[in-house]
Amino acid sequence: MAFARPKKREPVGEAGLFEYAVGTLARRMRTVRDLRRLMKTRAEEGEAGERAMDAVIVRLKELNYLSDTRFAEDYTRVRKEHEKFGKRRVQQDLMMKGVEKELVASTLESAYEDVDEVGLARQYIARKRMEKPGGESAQKETVRTMNRLMRAGFSSNAIFKVLKAWELPEEALAGVEEGGVDSDSYAELEERAGDSDSYAKQNEEE
Repeated sequence: MAFARPKKREPVGEAGLFEYAVGTLARRMRTVRDLRRLMKTRAEEGEAGERAMDAVIVRLKELNYLSDTRFAEDYTRVRKEHEKFGKRRVQQDLMMKGVEKELVASTLESAYEDVDEVGLARQYIARKRMEKPGGESAQKETVRTMNRLMRAGFSSNAIFKVLKAWELPEEALAGVEEGGVDSDSYAELEERAGDSDSYAKQNEEE
């Protein structure tokens, strides 16, 4: 038995897009780029659809329903204060969500200005209930811990200090050096891998 094809959604005009956008923003804050991506699935094709989306975005901004600045500030606060992520992870996630580079930089500079990165990394470890590496697999567990902390956005210097404070055996710290490859390099590699929210979503459990 052949499956029936889903009916194609009829495109809507400016009024319909505005109603859809307001409902979407009521459920969750979005960036301008993210909201435009969602509206595009409902808008008319071509210039007419683009003009309608532009008009909706302008109106939403005027009503203060849509703001990348507010999104960046709120997103950063949650990721830092509640989830204990490091600056570099939040930077990467915001850029993948379409926030402009300059806005990301200014938001993070303000949010992380007085943050003790080593202390934040320890809070992240406690939140995730990560245990001190030990036993015969101490070296392998140390590398796994280091990689996890890098994915969480902490610099190599901060990670090194956290690991050193655990007083691990020298062999467990082999290859882990203060001032080594920084997580900035990791972020750049991931950013080049694709401009989407997929990376952020697959790492929500970190």
